[in-house]
Amino acid sequence: MPLLTVGHRGLMGVEPENTLRSFARADRAGVDVIELDLHLSKDGELVVIHDAEVDRTTNGSGAVGDLTLAELRELDAGLGERIPLFTEVIDAVGAPLQAEIKDPEAAAVLAGVIEERALHGRVTVISFHDDALRETRRRLPGAALALVTGESTPTAPERATALGAGMISCGLAKLSPEVVGRAHAAGLRVISWTVNTHDELGRARALGLDGVVTDEPAILGAVSRGA
Repeated sequence: MPLLTVGHRGLMGVEPENTLRSFARADRAGVDVIELDLHLSKDGELVVIHDAEVDRTTNGSGAVGDLTLAELRELDAGLGERIPLFTEVIDAVGAPLQAEIKDPEAAAVLAGVIEERALHGRVTVISFHDDALRETRRRLPGAALALVTGESTPTAPERATALGAGMISCGLAKLSPEVVGRAHAAGLRVISWTVNTHDELGRARALGLDGVVTDEPAILGAVSRGA
């Protein structure tokens, strides 16, 4: 089966991350899935940004949760792009989405949007936070879930199974054949982040992974060619 390709924050190797421009680039490039990150604004809006602060990715400063949507909209997120709402991404691209909950309090809001917009078959809810996935499962019993892990990758198969997730998304450096084997034996799909070089892609293939998360269009091309 071909590797699943996941565009990381769109295609952040070539566009400003987590912007509509980046998501549109990923969609045009033909990724199988687009990954994005979610926080809540001060006024409870579901906004797409990776960090808990705006400092790294915009021309502003401060915590996302301390700024209203209107204040966040004033910031430049790169090349004139603005921090988008999750609903704007839904409308802007056609690809399936992996929506990563960075702020556990966003789980309830995301579940509401998925329910309201009937996105159950299009959105996989992913998170490092077990509580966020539990809350999603409570509100959306049939939701597709994935556990994201880094340092805790060795325990990922068991945690994901307990949470009712069907996939684990793990840092490539922390993956081993033993972990992949346990995950597959438990019926879990395994993808890895972030695969940006041909050597990393080769390692992902050698591990027998089901997919790769990438910033780079060149990796998408390599996957499609089987290179």
